[in-house]
Amino acid sequence: MNIYVASIPFKATDEDLRELFEEYGEVTSAKIIMDNYTQKSRGFGFVEMKEDAEARQAIEALNGADFMGKNLVVNEARPRTEGGFRNNRNAGGGGGFNKKPYRSY
Repeated sequence: MNIYVASIPFKATDEDLRELFEEYGEVTSAKIIMDNYTQKSRGFGFVEMKEDAEARQAIEALNGADFMGKNLVVNEARPRTEGGFRNNRNAGGGGGFNKKPYRSY
């Protein structure tokens, strides 16, 4: 199961996140998302656990728990959807302010 984790302290590492979740079962991956430009933590990440039952137990135990001085937000990750704000080509949008109206003479 893929787990979304928010409110991660900026000083935390992928390994810190992995160790936190390993108390509840086998972790297949733990990744804190980094900003592309500054290479600093964006404050959220994803943990993937092999067993769904263990993942649900970790979510229950760690949601709202203190981690390095911050209260974590932990829930099941939702699958990515196509489209959205940046990828929606049919979003419309301005333009046309300097076009002359169509006239038929």
